[in-house]
Amino acid sequence: MEALAGLFVVFVLARLFGEGAERVGQPAAVGELLAGLLIGLALAAAVSLNGGPTGLATYVHLDSELIHLVAEAGIFFLLLSAGIDMKPTQIAAHSTTSFLVAAGGAVVPLVAGTWLAWTFLPDTDMRAVQAAFVGVALAITAIPTTVRVLAEMGLLSTQLGQTMVAAAIFDDVIGLVLLAVITALIATGEVPGVVEFAVMLLKAAAFFVVTGLLGAHVYPRISRQLHVLQIASAEFAILMGVALGYGVLAEVLGMHWIIGVFMAGLFFEPDRVGPRAYAEMKILTGGITAGFLGPVFFASIGLAVDLTAVVQTPVFLAALIGVAIVGKLVGAGLPARLRGFRAREAAAIGMGMSSRGAVELVVISIAVEHGLFAMGATDRVVAAMPSALVLMAIATTLIAPIALGVLLNPRKR
Repeated sequence: MEALAGLFVVFVLARLFGEGAERVGQPAAVGELLAGLLIGLALAAAVSLNGGPTGLATYVHLDSELIHLVAEAGIFFLLLSAGIDMKPTQIAAHSTTSFLVAAGGAVVPLVAGTWLAWTFLPDTDMRAVQAAFVGVALAITAIPTTVRVLAEMGLLSTQLGQTMVAAAIFDDVIGLVLLAVITALIATGEVPGVVEFAVMLLKAAAFFVVTGLLGAHVYPRISRQLHVLQIASAEFAILMGVALGYGVLAEVLGMHWIIGVFMAGLFFEPDRVGPRAYAEMKILTGGITAGFLGPVFFASIGLAVDLTAVVQTPVFLAALIGVAIVGKLVGAGLPARLRGFRAREAAAIGMGMSSRGAVELVVISIAVEHGLFAMGATDRVVAAMPSALVLMAIATTLIAPIALGVLLNPRKR
């Protein structure tokens, strides 16, 4: 009951704040993030002042497994809905620009973040690995936030939207490879060899080849079998089955499952499944995402707030957030500008790529589980590093949609 009450509070407040954000001209995701942030701060303040949860907090569990599961489902449907809204041919048309944007958006924050961490971290045996991890953390882009904002603005199917989402997919693959390298460094103290790198890249290539071939040939065959039935529930079940299967395949090949879910939606096109089935699934997935799962997902990011870094290392925290934003703005925005986008659009691409979201929280948890910041934990920066990275993720996830709203507002539909 307590977990259900917590979900109720998070959902209602996220929806209210989301509606309020839209009324002042901002994306709903901004309000939903603020709702989670305020709930988390209020709960933390209550615990700090009273030595433990009191009043409503004793009955409402805001850190329950139920909220985390619903938030994960929110990521699932955000990516599935984004894939349905886009077309493989359009993604392929902008693949060169997207790759350049992704490469710049990964390399610049990686180098800048590593340098920043190296400057502040104490001289220990793990200094190089810790600094490299911070660089990898800054290189990551979270797709769901950008997708949600672009969908709200009606820009997901435009050249700008497709370039940004495709770049985020490329960036995710690059980030996962870098994360695998860092994980190996933490575990063994050695950089993976050429063979290991080649295997990682081959697995990624195999995933896209397999999902592309299946998407091009499986959906039409299934659609022909279901055409006579005209049952939306059967079509939805097939879509869910393919999305889950692609997600499992992505995990097996060492990639994040969200890429698989996106690919499942990407090949669910009107030409392959029929206009009626496409329209029904687009409405259904969009309603589930925007109406319930999406708000809970964005609010859950705000709930992760930890103010340790604000108290212990405010200068490093400010520098970390600044480098995280500027690194993506320059690294992703400059290639976009050179490839023909207007200055405002290039800036929007850079800011859209700066969101880290829940993906960043998963990456941070991996470092904590491996004890990366246990060595040198007596130092203030090392001790506060997990908190600083979480706050950076929250700040960039909040700033990115606001910036997109400002930069792209004239084109908002």
